[in-house]
Amino acid sequence: MRGRMAFHHFSPPHYLPILFFVCCVVSLLPKPALCATRHYTFNIVQHNVTRLCHTKSIVSVNGQFPGPRLVAREGDQLIIKVVNHVANNITIHWHGVRQLRTGWADGPAYVTQCPIQTGHTYTYNFTLTGHRGTLFWHAHISWLRSTVYGPLIIFPRRNESYPFEKPYKEVPIVFGEWWNADTEAVISQALQTGGAPNVSDAYTINGLPGPLYNCSHEDTFKLKVKPGKTYMLRLINAAMNDELYFSIANHSVTIVEADALYVKPFKTDVVVITPGQTTNVLLKTKPTSPTATFIMAAAPYFTGQGTIDNSTVAGMLEYQHDASIANKTVVNPTLPAVNATSFVANFTRKFRSLATAKFPANVPQTVQKRFYFTIGLGSSPCPANTTCQGPNGTKFAASVNNISFALPSTALLQSYFFGKSNGVFTTDFPTQPTNPYNYTGTPPNNTIVTNATRTVVLQFNTSVEVVLQDTSILGVESHPLHLHGFNFFVVGEGFGNYDPNKDPANFNLVDPVERNTVGVPSGGWLAIRFFADNPGVWLMHCHFDVHTSWGLRMAWIVLNGFLPNEKLPPPPSDLPSC
Repeated sequence: MRGRMAFHHFSPPHYLPILFFVCCVVSLLPKPALCATRHYTFNIVQHNVTRLCHTKSIVSVNGQFPGPRLVAREGDQLIIKVVNHVANNITIHWHGVRQLRTGWADGPAYVTQCPIQTGHTYTYNFTLTGHRGTLFWHAHISWLRSTVYGPLIIFPRRNESYPFEKPYKEVPIVFGEWWNADTEAVISQALQTGGAPNVSDAYTINGLPGPLYNCSHEDTFKLKVKPGKTYMLRLINAAMNDELYFSIANHSVTIVEADALYVKPFKTDVVVITPGQTTNVLLKTKPTSPTATFIMAAAPYFTGQGTIDNSTVAGMLEYQHDASIANKTVVNPTLPAVNATSFVANFTRKFRSLATAKFPANVPQTVQKRFYFTIGLGSSPCPANTTCQGPNGTKFAASVNNISFALPSTALLQSYFFGKSNGVFTTDFPTQPTNPYNYTGTPPNNTIVTNATRTVVLQFNTSVEVVLQDTSILGVESHPLHLHGFNFFVVGEGFGNYDPNKDPANFNLVDPVERNTVGVPSGGWLAIRFFADNPGVWLMHCHFDVHTSWGLRMAWIVLNGFLPNEKLPPPPSDLPSC
């Protein structure tokens, strides 16, 4: 039932100004580690780019594809002025940044802000608290993320070091997708017809497709290395709709960080990385220069029923050696099969938090609120007198607990903050499936979802457990779930249906990995825990943009705490209006 909410809305204190950002706390060092305020300007523009012998105009930041690299240290304040010079509305999301009490800067359109309209400006202002490693930024409206993205590199505080060998050099490796078509037209057509959108024409490494694609031999990323050195590769999966395998021929890497949080190091020949995830790896080069070029390749992991871009992007790892050496051998890596779910599960289970005194794993040991969310595809009825291209003449849809999230026409955070939720959203999102069935078995005959803007309300600092259950409706499939505003601990996972009587006994509450994006196993489940210690309105969604467009998203509302530093300040004066 819609109506005025029966809980208090955000009420900033009247008696003193709230400090938006507290830069640094005094460390145990003799002198405090200094933090900086870093200013950037993002001009949203159109410019021409040629890939696969096809030239098109794309939306970009500062005429760069991928976009500019942001570099900061833990504790730094970032002030980024975004100026929109294109016809499209735009927002920017700083993926993985917790936005502690700066929810106005989070970026998802119609959730924490209205879009920045043509000719308008908005300044994002936030502090990097508790992050060290690699994150990234990207557009968070429609499918503009296909070209509007770039790295966010966060070094440790001054006078602090990595908890692993200091690398000789650090290199961002950003995976993306390239469409010859206009991606805004691709998703617009799919939503209109109800069918699946066309897939990308290529994958890219740092914007380059590489020699395995037509007309792309010169558009190849090359990493030139010296023998006997350690390189840190900052891996970012900015692809729109594909989880990826990544491997370098005849080389293994050591994983040391995930989603800007250190992990217990482990070696692997193949990295699995979902859209929205970041992973830092150490690459130890061979002691002497081999007379070979080593291919670094990425290709998709996929178990669903639809069509994917089943191609491979390649870059080159080249050693410095005598230029007179000709006819170098080219060595290719071996990647797992496209549907190697057991390989992916074995890989993801290796991630563990450091769980040390300096980098503790503050896992909720007890739980105050439990949620069981089924996720997956479904369908919506075809409008009258219309032909639709989805399942059995319907439209494709996606949902959480059979609720396909409908974006409102105004921002949820503004509506909530000012107590004007009536007609915008309700607070009755189901805590568990309303119609239980065998979620990973034979799917039900009725695949129709409910479209609504329903949210979950949490008291400040509540300990939360969420079990995310994949479903077999229209086929089982891995889903990369991203939670805005929080990191969470992955305390358990398995295949089949979650058993609340047996599975919790095997939860890891000592050193589970802490992330902001995680792949829910294909045909399985995953359990996460976190403290709701960040007031605001926070989106949780699948990081396959096609699934998000179909409604696989929901929103959490976290109430203010009792202390001044537990409350969300009012919006900045330049917050865009709808």
